[in-house]
Amino acid sequence: VLTLRKLSGASGINAEYGKQWYQRRVRDLKAMAAAANYAWVNRSSMTFLCRQAFAKIFNSTPDDLDMHMIYDVSHNIAKVEQHMLDGKLKTLMMHRKGATRAFPPNHPLIPVDYQLTGQPVLIGGTMGTCSYVLTGTEKGMERTFGTTCHGAGRAYSRAKSRRNLDYMTVLENLKEKGISIRV
Repeated sequence: VLTLRKLSGASGINAEYGKQWYQRRVRDLKAMAAAANYAWVNRSSMTFLCRQAFAKIFNSTPDDLDMHMIYDVSHNIAKVEQHMLDGKLKTLMMHRKGATRAFPPNHPLIPVDYQLTGQPVLIGGTMGTCSYVLTGTEKGMERTFGTTCHGAGRAYSRAKSRRNLDYMTVLENLKEKGISIRV
């Protein structure tokens, strides 16, 4: 069972600790905002280049191919949000490290397109495993302040994987699952 402490950190901004934390971290929050902007531009650039590649291959335009951004969400970021805590509505600084938002249907902070279903949650699998498309729920909001993982996680660090995994063995294992990779 995933608990709040495993997925997110919350500090009450109105509490003395929260005020001190906030004052000490203003510089960190500004740096996080700059990193979030950089990440957004990076995702936008990759989307643009992907759309252009498809347009070139299909001798068309991205619009004619109906290639539009469906959903974009940040992760590993801190945001000020209001949540029920001990039966009271509190303003909290939510830092979702290794996690992202998963708000339920009718939540005011999710786009109109997702009000009836809840916030989309995209959980990418690993090479050879399934990925999932889910939505936030009311139960998830109560138990985790609307927080979920944003990926499958890793069995090994990137460096350990490079040291311990044989390239050809990985390709063979993927081939057995019907997955081919061209490098």
